Amino acid sequence: MNIKGYFQESYTELVHKVTWPTWSELQNSAVLVMVTSLIFALIVAGMDFVFHRAMAFIYSLLY
Repeated sequence: MNIKGYFQESYTELVHKVTWPTWSELQNSAVLVMVTSLIFALIVAGMDFVFHRAMAFIYSLLY
């Protein structure tokens, strides 16, 4: 396959075969990703805080 044919087929697929999300679907997906990322970040931060406190306590016992 030559390069021109590749680009023609790529264009045809993007225009006629791909189902693009609506603006509303895109916004809903973006909000879902942001909320999930925030929840995950809070969980990781909480784990980091607990681990830091636990290690500080252990080190205080040793020194």
